[in-house]
Amino acid sequence: MFGRSRSWVGGGHGRSSRNIHSLDHLKYLYHVLTKNTTVTEQNRNLLVETIRSITEILIWGDQNDSSVFDFFLEKNMFVFFLNILRQKSGRYVCVQLLQTLNILFENISHETSLYYLLSNNYVNSIIVHKFDFSDEEIMAYYISFLKTLSLKLNNHTVHFFYNEHTNDFALYTEAIKFFNHPESMVRIAVRTITLNVYKVDNQAMLHYIRDKTAVPYFSNLVWFIGSHVIELDNCVQTDEEHRNRGKLSDLVAEHLDHLHYLNDILIINCEFLNDVLTDHLLNRLFLPLYVYSLENQDKGGERPKISLPVSLYLLSQVFLIIHHAPLVNSLAEVILNGDLSEVYAKTEQDVHRSCGKPSIRCFIKPTETLERSLEMNKHKGKRRVQKRPNYKNVGEEEDEEKGPTEDAQEDTEKTKGTEGGSKGIKTSGESEEIEMVIMERSKLPELAASTSMQEQNTTDEEKSAATGLESVQWSRPFLDMVYHALDSPDDDYHALFVLCLLYAMSHNKGMDPEKLERIQLPVPSAAEKTIYNHPLAERLIRIMNSAAQPDGKIRLTTLELSCLLLKQQVVTSTGCIIKDVHLACLEGAREESVHLVRHFYKGEEIFLDMFEDEYRSMTMKPMNVEYLMMDVSILLPPTGTPLTGIDFVKRLPCGDVEKTRRAIRVFFMLRSLSLQLRGEPETQLPLMREEDLIKTDDVLDLKCYGPRVESPPGINQAREGLGIAHTRPFSCAGSVEFTRSPVAPALLLHLNRARLPSQSTKETYVSNLHPGTALISFL
Repeated sequence: MFGRSRSWVGGGHGRSSRNIHSLDHLKYLYHVLTKNTTVTEQNRNLLVETIRSITEILIWGDQNDSSVFDFFLEKNMFVFFLNILRQKSGRYVCVQLLQTLNILFENISHETSLYYLLSNNYVNSIIVHKFDFSDEEIMAYYISFLKTLSLKLNNHTVHFFYNEHTNDFALYTEAIKFFNHPESMVRIAVRTITLNVYKVDNQAMLHYIRDKTAVPYFSNLVWFIGSHVIELDNCVQTDEEHRNRGKLSDLVAEHLDHLHYLNDILIINCEFLNDVLTDHLLNRLFLPLYVYSLENQDKGGERPKISLPVSLYLLSQVFLIIHHAPLVNSLAEVILNGDLSEVYAKTEQDVHRSCGKPSIRCFIKPTETLERSLEMNKHKGKRRVQKRPNYKNVGEEEDEEKGPTEDAQEDTEKTKGTEGGSKGIKTSGESEEIEMVIMERSKLPELAASTSMQEQNTTDEEKSAATGLESVQWSRPFLDMVYHALDSPDDDYHALFVLCLLYAMSHNKGMDPEKLERIQLPVPSAAEKTIYNHPLAERLIRIMNSAAQPDGKIRLTTLELSCLLLKQQVVTSTGCIIKDVHLACLEGAREESVHLVRHFYKGEEIFLDMFEDEYRSMTMKPMNVEYLMMDVSILLPPTGTPLTGIDFVKRLPCGDVEKTRRAIRVFFMLRSLSLQLRGEPETQLPLMREEDLIKTDDVLDLKCYGPRVESPPGINQAREGLGIAHTRPFSCAGSVEFTRSPVAPALLLHLNRARLPSQSTKETYVSNLHPGTALISFL
């Protein structure tokens, strides 16, 4: 049959083979499809090859011959693809068909050709087809097909996917059902699809997403993220010996992916979607699970909590990645000023709700799956404003008690709010649809005003009780925890996370500088500063002093971050505003570091080489806090063994060599900080400067070094006779002394005030300096 058909359409076997990219060959393939409408075991390979050939011709026609698409549309050839799928033809045909369609849409470049393919709604029928998604290959090609279609979305093509009359958007709703798929590549593809959808500036489509899908999708997404966080916390709690870092790395990477995805949604700047997402993130994830875990770690209860280190670590990631101002400012308000909403919970409920419902902030699982919620919304007989059941303690009583009049009124208000709306601008009807429960700045002043009116009718005892309550209300439990973590004398496990959190908050572009300045947190962009946070500065200096002790448990990363935050607090464009007492304490810590380095100088033969290497490493690789917070090793308790593979600066030293390296690094950091705070330039480091080094082929006048070089009698003459006088090693002619400068304690290793180059690569230096004979002068 196949051979006779080729002769009948193409005029012979040879001609058809030679000209497969032509309209005639497409007609021949159409004839093949009409003769094989039913898929059997015998013709399935033929049908697969036919579909592949049709795809090739369509791609060729897109570039060369528009009549190809005319014929394709005229004969309604896409219906054959759909019929093949509906026949339960097996995974082989489904995989090949999805793969072919994916290739087809990827390679179509002209919009007219794309419109031909998307017409008649056949693509949407393929999207909603019930594939066997338990098959990994079918799942992979299906989600790739959806992602390819989403890349073609714009203000024109979106009308082929979103139907305003039926309120249906299959491309989007079918994709988000796989947001929690076990395979990470599928989840990534779903995120790409949703972002491509949100970027399309079509108001009807965006309002549909907000009204029908935003609440179920974001509530399930938040629960999915929180579940991963709890799993991450359990992994940290059970992996004190660093044996399960692979799984921990995967969980941290997944959390980072989630945060970047959330930030990508927020920066699209579709305001009503941002409001819904911000609401869910604050009240269903960040506040109840992350922030509330910062205090009362010893108290039990039904509310899920995570450990303090994990909470600080994740909050640091949030502030480093997400810069949406309403979200980060509300989150910082709770951390820095305490959770006023919990203190006033009962009062707020009496004023605003007059009912005894539980707090609206909690991390709870949605009552329905996302797929179930989407199906219910799809089959509703009329368009209704979807209230947020999760924000009413998952209660639908109010909606059920509503009469048709109230529903109709809501529909009218929503219609008024959506008419004439523009992207990024809140419409009038959204205030009722989106019940924002973010911390409202107006609640506290209103509450204070009502309290002052009541004071006129209260007794002295009641006023006294109110005063006690006020002191509790204005406490800052989370900020107190931050300071307490910096006071830990045992180790820097918690202190490192606190410093990272403070750094992330102060460098967040969405943060309100006034909010940080009110509590005197360091603000890098502040033009002029006259005051700084004394308690924080004292704790930072205390960390520096601990790091300079021989048995200090402060890691180099913690010390470097402490120096960075202190400098950020007290150094301004006009000078340094640090108090003399704090500067004196810092100089004391620097003196301790000098004594620490002095202890290791005589014990290590390669001290000078280590000294140069550590300085070079420290200056070439400054700290990057974002990279630091991607490292899972800091989530585990500090370890002192290099066998874990953890970077040296992120763990405690092991052995004399690493202790020497640490002492050198501590000295460098405190010396550099001291010089910057005193406004003095660095004139002594590095010891070896490029301009001072003797290069290859340079002439070395030994007379300049004669008075400072000693050799046993007779050795010089023997070396000169061998012609190697210029490369002989120098020996120490002077003594090694330790002195103190009049300005501050310092370490001085000198050799008759002579400065000679030390050992390095053969290409750069000629001199081969013996360890312990170079000048190191620190002022």
